[in-house]
Amino acid sequence: MSNVKIEESWKAALVEEFKQPYFQTIAQFLRKEKEAGKQIYPPGSLIFNAFNTTPLEKVKVVVLGQDPYHNPGQAMGLSFSVPRGVTVPPSLRNMYKELVSDVGFTPPNHGDLTAWAEQGVFLLNAMLTVEKNKPSSHRDIGWQDFTDAVIRTLSREREHLVFLLWGAFAQKKAVLIDDSKHLILKSPHPSPFSANRGFFGNQHFSKANKYLEEKGLGAIDWSLPS
Repeated sequence: MSNVKIEESWKAALVEEFKQPYFQTIAQFLRKEKEAGKQIYPPGSLIFNAFNTTPLEKVKVVVLGQDPYHNPGQAMGLSFSVPRGVTVPPSLRNMYKELVSDVGFTPPNHGDLTAWAEQGVFLLNAMLTVEKNKPSSHRDIGWQDFTDAVIRTLSREREHLVFLLWGAFAQKKAVLIDDSKHLILKSPHPSPFSANRGFFGNQHFSKANKYLEEKGLGAIDWSLPS
C-alpha cells in the first residue's frame, strides 16, 4: 500500500491502528496478492477515498456498507457509489427510489455519490478491498479490525452523528456506537433481496436531516448533480 495516502485528521486519529500487527498483515497480504497478478479493487489510490473526501471533523452521517464492488470499474472507495459511466447497481437504485418517496429526490443518470461525501456523508465499507469477481474475498484479512476502530473513533471523538445501518451485517456494528450521543437508524438492506422488507419507507434520509437540524448541524442536500 505504498501509494496509499490518508487525510491528515484521520491519520492522526488512527495513528495507533496503523502500527498494529493486523494492519501490517493487511499490507503484506495485498502486496503478495498484487505480486501474484491478482486484480484488487478499488485501485490503491482510492482505498481510503471515503477518508480523503470526508475528514473526521466534517462527518455528519455514516453509511456503512460491507465490501467494495467486485466487478471491473465499479469500486471507487465510497460505499454504494460507482463512477460516472458505470451502470447504477441494484442497491443504489433502491436507495434512489427511497430518496424519491422520502425527500422528493430526482435520480441522476449515474451512481457517483461524491457530492454526499463532500458534505459529510462518510461512505464507509467494512472491508476496504476485494479481489476481482470474488465478493467478500477480503472479509478476514484484518480490515474489520481497522474499520471497527474507525467506527469507535467516530463514536468517541464526535457527537450527534447519524449512523445508517442497513441489513444484519451493518446492524452488528451498533455495539461500537454510543447511542446516548449519536442517532442510530436501522432497517433491512436496500438490496433487491430485502428492500421490500422494510428498507422502502424507512425515511432514513429525512430522519437524518431532522436530527441534524435539531442539533444545529445543518441538513445534507441529498440531491445529486446530473
